[in-house]
Amino acid sequence: MKTWKLVSGILSIVLFVLMMVQSCAATALDAINRQGGTSGGAGVICAALILAGGIVSIATRNSEQKGGNISLIILFGLCAIIGFTSHGIYKDLIAWSIWAVINAVLALVALKQKSKA
Repeated sequence: MKTWKLVSGILSIVLFVLMMVQSCAATALDAINRQGGTSGGAGVICAALILAGGIVSIATRNSEQKGGNISLIILFGLCAIIGFTSHGIYKDLIAWSIWAVINAVLALVALKQKSKA
């Protein structure tokens, strides 16, 4: 699981940059079209949660305690909930939410493995 946490953390930090660019573009598109959408704002929040999850994932990869996995489940789970419920015109937010679900599930698996050990 140490390798997964490192790879997941690096990919999450890289995806943060892409998500922020797309979220800002979605916000600008909402403003230009005067649709009153919130998908850009939801994308910014999800990007921040993915960044935080990536940092926590890298920082706790060698930890034997459960707190890192619990925080990963909360961060990525919250991102998935926000992304799936408020994607609006920003359909790529669904893909980022799926990435967050994958990370949350793998953190749950890691937590269960530590509980058995």
